[in-house]
Amino acid sequence: MYDVVILTDHRYVNPKKTDWYTDQVLLEDQLLQIALENKGLKVIKKDWADPEFDWTTTKYAIFRTTWDYFERFNEFFSWLEETKHQITFINSDEIIHWNIDKHYLQDLEENNINIAPTLFIEKEEKITLKQLFDKTNWTEAVIKPAISGAARHTYRINPKNYKEYESIFRELIGKECVLFQEFLINIETQGEISLIMIGGEYTHAVKKIAKKGDFRVQDDHGGTVEQYIATESEIEFAKNCLEKCPYSPIYARVDVVYDNYNKLSLSELELIEPELWFRNKPESATLLAEEVFSLLSSK
Repeated sequence: MYDVVILTDHRYVNPKKTDWYTDQVLLEDQLLQIALENKGLKVIKKDWADPEFDWTTTKYAIFRTTWDYFERFNEFFSWLEETKHQITFINSDEIIHWNIDKHYLQDLEENNINIAPTLFIEKEEKITLKQLFDKTNWTEAVIKPAISGAARHTYRINPKNYKEYESIFRELIGKECVLFQEFLINIETQGEISLIMIGGEYTHAVKKIAKKGDFRVQDDHGGTVEQYIATESEIEFAKNCLEKCPYSPIYARVDVVYDNYNKLSLSELELIEPELWFRNKPESATLLAEEVFSLLSSK
């Protein structure tokens, strides 16, 4: 029996070849595994979709580097529904279901958390990008699916170029809900700040910066990351986001951007498999291991 399975995807289970990116992913998982084992726990790392693994041989599974599920949502949801009856997930399956759909931003906004001005265009809704610009008078906007990751189908548009994206938009809303958000110019000039929170407390932060000419900060799109010291107001904002969350996640990453009025706004509350940059502060892996150990000890 195992106490904890660290969940990854097939690319990060004993890869034959690695590069700088893969090496970072492996290091992140290794830091957590060592921290958990130092608490006396029996730990193994597994691909979440491994058909050979018997999930009844573990008590808990913690989501870490499961970064292929963006392209395998149906398979992932089926696996989640089946496996949740055999083990306990960290963070919980309730949190995953709530957090995987960006409607959660609507829930938080209703609880007075500042987000970018957003319209949720539901599946098969009859509306065009022209109508949306006419309705909002925004000079720039971003469209992206409500269920997405790694900036999948994320486009920056304006009243001059929207016609180039109208067919993509129609195709997307024919299959899924899409967000129409006002573009926040500070994402280009200041970047996005990610605050890592363990047990509801701030541990460290990074700033993600898009490459020149782009607005997507993900490294998949050429973005870079630098260590960052969060201000007291940024930490307070992140804590408030978690307090307004309907669940109590053991780990979280709160991604914030200063909006077009230079006020802090929540861009994403990452509660499923966020990169937590343990390599920048290894003590944070130890803190997470302590939270997991406390959870196991309470059962």
